[in-house]
Amino acid sequence: MKSKSTAAILAFFLGGFGIHRFYLGQTGLGILYLVFFWTFIPAIIALIDFIVFLTMSEETFNQKYNQTSIILKSQQAPPSNNVSTVAINMGGQGGSIISSSEEIKKLYELKEKGIITSEEFELKKKKLLL
Repeated sequence: MKSKSTAAILAFFLGGFGIHRFYLGQTGLGILYLVFFWTFIPAIIALIDFIVFLTMSEETFNQKYNQTSIILKSQQAPPSNNVSTVAINMGGQGGSIISSSEEIKKLYELKEKGIITSEEFELKKKKLLL
């Protein structure tokens, strides 16, 4: 799980090279920062990123950058009622409810990115549809 404070520190000290973007899994942006680091524009943007990370709430950061770990955690929790939804625990900071169709869509995206296998996708999809 990615840390907001680690991302902020990387943005402040190494942001001109895009290291914080690589850390957050945004490889394309990281490469873009590396290509243009000599212009100092990425350093200015990284300073803005640093400020944004400092002012961003933990919940917002987790929703934006830790979605895969939240989805995988939600698969371990059994449904609490007959409604076809899965509650996602946000590390004790409240939670949100996502419908099964949205959850399956996110799982499909994970499968397409190669984060989970087709077998894992099918198994988790069957669990959601039960």
